[in-house]
Amino acid sequence: MGSGRVHPGADGRPEASRGVAMAGLATAGRIGQGAGAAVGIPAALSLVLALHSSSAERTRAMGVWGAVAGAGSLVGVFLGGTLIGMLGWQAVFVTPVSFGLIGAIIVWRSAPPAPGRPGRFDLPGAIAVTVAISALALGMVAAAETGWGAPGTVAGLAAGLATLVAFVTVERRSAHPLVPLGVFRRGPVVLANVVVLLIGGTLTSLFFFLPQSQQQVLGMSPTAAGTAQLPIAVMIIVGSAAAPPLAKRIGPARALPVALVVLLAGFVWLALDRTAGGFSLTLLGAFVLIGAGLGLGAVTATAMAVRDSAEGESGLLSGLVNAAQQLGGAVGLAALAGIAIGTAGAGEDIAFTTAFLGQAALILIALGLSLVPTVKTRPDPASAGTR
Repeated sequence: MGSGRVHPGADGRPEASRGVAMAGLATAGRIGQGAGAAVGIPAALSLVLALHSSSAERTRAMGVWGAVAGAGSLVGVFLGGTLIGMLGWQAVFVTPVSFGLIGAIIVWRSAPPAPGRPGRFDLPGAIAVTVAISALALGMVAAAETGWGAPGTVAGLAAGLATLVAFVTVERRSAHPLVPLGVFRRGPVVLANVVVLLIGGTLTSLFFFLPQSQQQVLGMSPTAAGTAQLPIAVMIIVGSAAAPPLAKRIGPARALPVALVVLLAGFVWLALDRTAGGFSLTLLGAFVLIGAGLGLGAVTATAMAVRDSAEGESGLLSGLVNAAQQLGGAVGLAALAGIAIGTAGAGEDIAFTTAFLGQAALILIALGLSLVPTVKTRPDPASAGTR
């Protein structure tokens, strides 16, 4: 509304042009961030797997991976609230540039070179799966505004499902598929990726709902809210470090349900907490369990998905794990936001208790799946050879 008052009665084309250009730059920047993460994270994980050949070594490496990710979230959580409070929201988009440049220099100077592999990039498959995920997410976002039975919601969800079917068809016919479908015959890999997907949905939505709840319900400032989340990040590091010894002692298949029970307890505690303002010891207890469960669960599930990869298969499985996490984050957040906004009462924008219970429901589903026995099969040499 204020933009319409800049030059009342004057030619609005310059302002419109600048606004469209700024929106385009912002969109391009977000696309670049997503593309960079989509390439960089699987490549880094594949490099870690290439440097560690045995399953035990890879499980330990996943513990270090998770701890480093937790340390990154520790810095991000603290800096996020602090920078917003001091410099405004724009700072959270500028600051990561320096971290990205430093990381790129370190990898370029220290990582050993890896030989390339023959094959073509499966562009039709990439387009199909991107359109499918986008349509599903848009359909769920539309549900928050217009309802689950609205034409826009139904059209988005139907288009997403139809494009997923098209993706499977493309992958079956492709000589160099983006995701060889044979990998889905391996029970532990499928289970681990589904769990990663569900954890990704809870993690992404947690850091969407929690800061808003802290500020709108508990009356915290952005800096105080970021500082109060530090226990979650610290316990992610602790849980990640504890995951490999736990998996070694009782096995990954048993360690995963333990991690999910801890995480489920944390989300239920958070949903039922009755803190009325500020920070409290009861909130601290919920944050400790959530952080520990996220560290234990994410590391154990990731290790299960990639620890037995064959030669040349690490890139495929690393990309699959990253895709599952990102898909869970996008679709999970859209679904939970639709439910939480749609069920908000009078005077509320978001039903935060409903959102936290929804996160607990996702982890409960993951827990149930983790208790289902899986059959371990040998890697498909054909799928390994295409990567």
